[in-house]
Parts: sequence; structure tokens; C-alpha cells
Amino acid sequence: MLIVQGGRSRTGSRPTGIPPREGRAAVWAAAGLLLLLPVLVLLSLLIGTGSSTAGGAWDYLVGDPAARADAQLRLAVVDVRLPRTLAAVLVGVCLGTAGCLLQAATRNPLAETGLLGVNSGAAFAVVLGLTFFGADSPASLLVWALAGGIVASAAVLLFAASGRGGGSPLRLVLAGSALGATFHGLTSYVLLGTRSTFDTYRYWTIGSLAGIELSDLLPLLPLIALSLLTALGCARPLAALGLGDDGARSLGHHPGRIRLVVAGAVSLLAGCAVAVAGPIAFLGLFAPYAARALAGARMTAQLVLSALVAADVMIVADILARIVIRPWETPVSVLLAFVGGPLLVWIARSARLSTEGVPA
Repeated sequence: MLIVQGGRSRTGSRPTGIPPREGRAAVWAAAGLLLLLPVLVLLSLLIGTGSSTAGGAWDYLVGDPAARADAQLRLAVVDVRLPRTLAAVLVGVCLGTAGCLLQAATRNPLAETGLLGVNSGAAFAVVLGLTFFGADSPASLLVWALAGGIVASAAVLLFAASGRGGGSPLRLVLAGSALGATFHGLTSYVLLGTRSTFDTYRYWTIGSLAGIELSDLLPLLPLIALSLLTALGCARPLAALGLGDDGARSLGHHPGRIRLVVAGAVSLLAGCAVAVAGPIAFLGLFAPYAARALAGARMTAQLVLSALVAADVMIVADILARIVIRPWETPVSVLLAFVGGPLLVWIARSARLSTEGVPA
């Protein structure tokens, strides 16, 4: 039986006869965010921390012969700004989608990807690679971070799925918290005896898009594409899960399996994001909240809007990171944390927290 609350169904489909105002609002929001994205990409290509001016970068982009002959301009626009701009888009899409999936699956509007142990697992793997395997290049650190994040989240899934009631939100959160604390302790133990490792690890864990190359991003594209397709395929089961486990079962879905599939997609998305940019906090929490405010209970719209919001915010944060203390650069995670901390307090105090599409 379909339950209707506040003029819309709990599954996100609107009963006949009610004007689809939220649907139109979601479409307009998605169109606006999508149109804003290329504008922000262009600004990201024009603005940097170096001596190259925005005018010179514009001349290079429009094909001015003198600008194209300038090796410094090519280095700034093609080799530095273009890869980090694409990385900002990919990291934003990954974190926004992962946060939306996780909040819907756990029915916790304050959930974020750190709950699955991805960040702590990636950090521990980076420390192991630095200390015992000589991994000192950005590409090698990316591989270690991705592998560590996936292995950690896989371990969380195995623990959460074992025993009776496997795959429940509580078991996922408890398993993620326990293993995350374990990995954090092991990371601290290894770092205590290796100062050189600590110096490199400190730079990685601060969270930045500096130094990204296109060759670092290309191997991740198939994993990201697979995870995004999985996320879209989970939209209908997650909408049913919004009715509660019993309601989802009555519609022919298996809540435990839904959460395990979602957790797998979240692990890949968050692992790719952490591998590229290091731990980035708050973005995976804020973007789904904004998406629910725009899309209501429509799960597919939430996923799309969350990805677009996070991508736009990530590019803006990266642009600001280059100019707030120019000629030096601020880590993008610092800017996001500076805004995200007060925002988290505001969200937690919001009276609408439990009424925006993620049932308590």
C-alpha cells in the first residue's frame, strides 16, 4: 500500500492529480547546475596561482598563435589546470553520489563516506606503501590509496553482512566505525617510527588537487562509470527502502542485498575520490542535503542533483584555494572544512532534518 505524506508518496512517485511542482523544480535545478558547470570549468582554466594571467590563458584557449607558442602558458593551462579541473569534477561527482547513496541506504541524513572506513583504510595503505614499498610518486600513492579504501570497505561489508540481520544500517555503521578506528590506530603506530613517511603522508592527508596528472585519472574512469551506473540502478530499490524494511520486502526487494550493493558502489566512488584528492570532508554530507531540498523524495533526481552540486562546489573550492593566499595555495579540504563545520551544525539543528526524503 502506498503511503502519502505531505502531498507526495514515500517512494517518490506523486499520486495522480497533484501538480508535479517538485519535479519541475528538480529539472530546473539540474539544468541550472549543469549550465553552471562549464562556466566554472572555464574559470578554473583561466585562474591559477602562477604568473600566467587570465587574459593569456584565454588567448591560449581560443587558439591565439602567440599564446599557443608560449611554453609557460601551455604548462599552466594544459598540464596543471586542466587535469586538476577534471579531477575536481570527478571527485565532486564521486563524493556527491556516494553520500546520497549512503544516506538513503542507512536512512541517516548525517551519514558520509567515512562511515565505511574508506578514508582510514586508504590512509593506512598509503602509510604502508610509503614505509615498506617505496611508494613515493603521486601515481603510486593513488594506487595504494584506492586499494586501501576498497579493501577496508570490503572488510566492513563482510562484517556487516555476517550473522543475523546482516546488512542493516546499524551493523554497517558499527562495523565501519570499529574498523576505521583500528586502521587509524595502526596508521599512527607506523608513523611514530618513520619521520620521512610522516612528512609525505602529512601532505597527502591534508586533501588537495595539486599535482594531479591526466594519467592519474584515466585508469579510474571505468570504475567511476561502473559505480555511477550501479547507483542509478539502485534508485528504485532505495526509494522502496524509504518505506522501511518491511515495506521494501512487501514490494519484492531485499533490504540487506540493497544495502550491500549500495555499499559496494559507495566504496568504489569514495575510494576513487580519496585516491585522487586525499580525504575530503563535508562535501558528501552537504551535497545530498541540498539535493533533497531541491528534489524532494525522488531518488533518481537526488542522485543527479547531488552529483552536480558536489561537482560545482568542488570546482569553486579549488578555484578559491588558488587565490585566497596567492601566490601560495590553500588545500581544498581546508576551505571545505571551514565552511562545512558551521554548515554541519546548522543541518543538525534544522527542524527539516528528518523530513527531507531520508526517513528516520
